[in-house]
Amino acid sequence: MPNPSERPRRIRVQRDGPLLVEGPVEVVGEDGEVTVSRRFTVAICTCRRTRTPPWCDTSHRRRRRRDETS
Repeated sequence: MPNPSERPRRIRVQRDGPLLVEGPVEVVGEDGEVTVSRRFTVAICTCRRTRTPPWCDTSHRRRRRRDETS
């Protein structure tokens, strides 16, 4: 149970980008592995193109949208 004096974590959603989460955070993967970051803000990958899961490495920037390829 969270401490009632703490405010909730803020998560910012960006179109075609990562989730920006106010840290520190613990991310639990599908396999149960826990990854920790103590940074002020962390970027969680949502496109699954990152080489450093679960953290975003900006690989989504190299992706071209379908409407841009024509």
